[in-house]
Amino acid sequence: MKYFEKPGADVADRVPPGQHLAKGFPVLTYGDTPQVSQADWKLKTWGHAERKTYTWEDMMALPQQDFTADFHCVTTWSKLDVKWTGIAVPDFLQTLAVEKTASHVLLHCFGDYTTNLTLEDFNRPENFFAHTLYGEPLPVDHGGPMRLVVPHLYAWKSAKWLNGIEFLPQENLGFWERNGYHRRGEPFAEERYSGR
Repeated sequence: MKYFEKPGADVADRVPPGQHLAKGFPVLTYGDTPQVSQADWKLKTWGHAERKTYTWEDMMALPQQDFTADFHCVTTWSKLDVKWTGIAVPDFLQTLAVEKTASHVLLHCFGDYTTNLTLEDFNRPENFFAHTLYGEPLPVDHGGPMRLVVPHLYAWKSAKWLNGIEFLPQENLGFWERNGYHRRGEPFAEERYSGR
Protein backbone atom coordinates (compact mmCIF):
# COMPACT_ATOMS: atom_id res chain seq x y z
CA MET A 1 0.00 0.00 0.00
CA LYS A 2 1.30 3.45 -0.91
CA TYR A 3 1.16 5.84 2.03
CA PHE A 4 2.22 8.90 0.03
CA GLU A 5 1.40 10.14 -3.44
CA LYS A 6 2.30 13.02 -5.68
CA PRO A 7 -0.30 15.79 -5.67
CA GLY A 8 -2.58 15.96 -8.69
CA ALA A 9 -3.04 19.06 -10.79
CA ASP A 10 -6.23 19.97 -8.92
CA VAL A 11 -4.35 20.57 -5.64
CA ALA A 12 -0.81 21.26 -6.86
CA ASP A 13 -1.02 24.94 -5.90
CA ARG A 14 -1.78 23.96 -2.28
CA VAL A 15 1.16 21.60 -1.85
CA PRO A 16 4.56 23.19 -1.18
CA PRO A 17 7.64 22.20 -3.21
CA GLY A 18 9.14 18.85 -2.27
CA GLN A 19 6.01 17.60 -0.48
CA HIS A 20 3.90 14.46 -1.06
CA LEU A 21 0.34 13.88 0.08
CA ALA A 22 -0.19 11.51 3.00
CA LYS A 23 -3.11 9.09 2.78
CA GLY A 24 -3.25 8.79 6.57
CA PHE A 25 -2.15 11.23 9.25
CA PRO A 26 1.43 10.29 10.21
CA VAL A 27 2.65 10.80 13.77
CA LEU A 28 6.19 12.05 14.34
CA THR A 29 7.42 12.81 17.85
CA TYR A 30 10.84 13.40 19.36
CA GLY A 31 11.09 11.72 22.75
CA ASP A 32 8.38 10.18 24.88
CA THR A 33 4.69 10.95 24.40
CA PRO A 34 3.37 12.84 27.44
CA GLN A 35 0.20 11.50 29.03
CA VAL A 36 -1.83 14.45 30.33
CA SER A 37 -5.51 14.37 31.24
CA GLN A 38 -7.88 17.24 30.61
CA ALA A 39 -8.28 17.62 34.37
CA ASP A 40 -4.53 18.06 34.85
CA TRP A 41 -3.91 20.16 31.75
CA LYS A 42 -3.02 23.83 32.27
CA LEU A 43 -1.67 26.58 30.03
CA LYS A 44 0.53 29.24 31.61
CA THR A 45 1.57 32.61 30.22
CA TRP A 46 4.48 34.74 31.43
CA GLY A 47 7.29 37.03 30.34
CA HIS A 48 6.31 40.28 28.62
CA ALA A 49 2.63 39.55 29.20
CA GLU A 50 0.23 39.00 32.06
CA ARG A 51 1.15 36.00 34.20
CA LYS A 52 -1.90 33.73 34.07
CA THR A 53 -2.87 30.07 34.30
CA TYR A 54 -5.69 28.73 32.12
CA THR A 55 -7.47 25.50 33.04
CA TRP A 56 -9.26 23.24 30.57
CA GLU A 57 -12.56 24.80 31.66
CA ASP A 58 -11.17 28.31 31.03
CA MET A 59 -10.28 27.38 27.46
CA MET A 60 -13.62 25.68 26.82
CA ALA A 61 -15.38 28.89 27.95
CA LEU A 62 -13.74 30.83 25.08
CA PRO A 63 -15.33 31.02 21.60
CA GLN A 64 -15.03 27.65 19.84
CA GLN A 65 -14.62 27.32 16.06
CA ASP A 66 -14.27 24.62 13.45
CA PHE A 67 -11.15 24.93 11.32
CA THR A 68 -10.22 23.19 8.07
CA ALA A 69 -6.53 23.58 7.35
CA ASP A 70 -3.73 22.04 5.33
CA PHE A 71 -0.87 20.54 7.35
CA HIS A 72 2.72 20.43 6.06
CA CYS A 73 5.47 18.42 7.78
CA VAL A 74 9.12 19.28 7.17
CA THR A 75 9.75 15.56 6.52
CA THR A 76 8.10 16.10 3.09
CA TRP A 77 4.50 15.01 3.63
CA SER A 78 1.36 17.13 3.59
CA LYS A 79 -2.25 16.42 4.52
CA LEU A 80 -4.95 18.61 3.05
CA ASP A 81 -8.25 19.72 4.60
CA VAL A 82 -7.61 18.48 8.13
CA LYS A 83 -10.69 19.19 10.27
CA TRP A 84 -10.17 20.51 13.78
CA THR A 85 -12.11 22.31 16.50
CA GLY A 86 -10.52 24.79 18.87
CA ILE A 87 -9.92 28.37 19.92
CA ALA A 88 -8.55 30.99 17.53
CA VAL A 89 -5.32 32.55 18.80
CA PRO A 90 -6.66 36.14 18.54
CA ASP A 91 -9.68 35.18 20.68
CA PHE A 92 -7.33 33.75 23.31
CA LEU A 93 -5.09 36.83 23.25
CA GLN A 94 -8.08 39.06 23.98
CA THR A 95 -8.14 37.51 27.47
CA LEU A 96 -4.53 38.46 28.15
CA ALA A 97 -2.64 41.73 28.64
CA VAL A 98 0.43 41.60 26.38
CA GLU A 99 3.11 44.25 26.79
CA LYS A 100 4.07 46.42 23.82
CA THR A 101 7.63 45.18 24.23
CA ALA A 102 6.63 41.63 23.26
CA SER A 103 7.64 40.73 19.70
CA HIS A 104 8.11 36.94 19.94
CA VAL A 105 6.76 33.90 21.75
CA LEU A 106 8.45 30.72 22.89
CA LEU A 107 5.97 27.86 23.13
CA HIS A 108 6.55 25.37 25.94
CA CYS A 109 5.14 21.84 26.03
CA PHE A 110 4.79 18.87 28.34
CA GLY A 111 7.94 16.84 27.70
CA ASP A 112 10.07 20.03 27.60
CA TYR A 113 9.72 20.63 23.86
CA THR A 114 9.89 24.27 22.76
CA THR A 115 9.43 26.15 19.48
CA ASN A 116 9.55 29.84 18.66
CA LEU A 117 7.36 32.19 16.64
CA THR A 118 7.26 35.90 16.04
CA LEU A 119 4.20 37.46 17.65
CA GLU A 120 3.06 38.37 14.13
CA ASP A 121 3.20 34.72 13.02
CA PHE A 122 1.47 33.61 16.24
CA ASN A 123 -1.40 36.11 16.31
CA ARG A 124 -3.23 35.18 13.11
CA PRO A 125 -6.93 34.25 12.86
CA GLU A 126 -6.17 30.98 11.06
CA ASN A 127 -3.99 29.78 13.99
CA PHE A 128 -5.73 27.94 16.81
CA PHE A 129 -5.48 25.85 19.96
CA ALA A 130 -6.89 22.48 18.87
CA HIS A 131 -8.65 20.02 21.17
CA THR A 132 -10.72 18.07 18.60
CA LEU A 133 -9.66 16.26 15.42
CA TYR A 134 -12.31 15.00 12.96
CA GLY A 135 -15.01 15.37 15.61
CA GLU A 136 -13.19 13.33 18.27
CA PRO A 137 -11.06 14.43 21.24
CA LEU A 138 -7.54 15.12 20.01
CA PRO A 139 -5.58 11.85 20.32
CA VAL A 140 -2.54 11.98 22.56
CA ASP A 141 -0.25 10.99 19.66
CA HIS A 142 -1.40 14.09 17.81
CA GLY A 143 -0.80 16.37 20.78
CA GLY A 144 -3.88 15.82 22.91
CA PRO A 145 -5.43 17.05 24.98
CA MET A 146 -4.43 20.45 23.48
CA ARG A 147 -1.99 21.61 20.84
CA LEU A 148 -1.34 24.69 18.76
CA VAL A 149 -1.89 24.56 14.99
CA VAL A 150 -0.08 27.08 12.78
CA PRO A 151 -1.10 26.10 9.22
CA HIS A 152 1.10 28.60 7.35
CA LEU A 153 4.34 27.16 8.78
CA TYR A 154 5.85 23.67 8.87
CA ALA A 155 4.22 21.43 11.46
CA TRP A 156 7.06 21.46 14.01
CA LYS A 157 5.81 24.98 14.81
CA SER A 158 2.37 23.51 15.67
CA ALA A 159 3.45 22.58 19.17
CA LYS A 160 1.93 19.38 20.57
CA TRP A 161 1.03 19.03 24.28
CA LEU A 162 1.18 22.79 24.75
CA ASN A 163 1.41 24.04 28.34
CA GLY A 164 3.07 27.45 28.25
CA ILE A 165 3.51 30.61 26.22
CA GLU A 166 6.46 32.84 27.07
CA PHE A 167 6.22 36.34 25.60
CA LEU A 168 9.62 37.79 24.73
CA PRO A 169 11.10 41.08 23.50
CA GLN A 170 13.42 39.22 21.12
CA GLU A 171 13.76 35.87 19.37
CA ASN A 172 14.68 32.87 21.51
CA LEU A 173 15.12 29.71 19.45
CA GLY A 174 13.28 26.51 20.34
CA PHE A 175 14.40 22.87 20.32
CA TRP A 176 14.51 22.13 16.58
CA GLU A 177 15.62 25.65 15.72
CA ARG A 178 18.67 25.21 17.98
CA ASN A 179 19.35 21.89 16.27
CA GLY A 180 19.57 23.06 12.69
CA TYR A 181 16.00 23.78 11.59
CA HIS A 182 14.98 27.12 10.11
CA ARG A 183 13.99 29.79 12.63
CA ARG A 184 10.68 30.45 10.78
CA GLY A 185 9.77 27.42 8.62
CA GLU A 186 7.62 28.67 5.74
CA PRO A 187 6.74 25.65 3.54
CA PHE A 188 6.32 27.38 0.18
CA ALA A 189 9.76 28.97 0.60
CA GLU A 190 11.16 25.56 1.69
CA GLU A 191 12.52 27.05 4.90
CA ARG A 192 13.48 23.64 6.26
CA TYR A 193 16.92 24.18 7.70
CA SER A 194 18.98 27.07 9.05
CA GLY A 195 21.12 28.95 6.57
CA ARG A 196 18.42 28.89 3.88
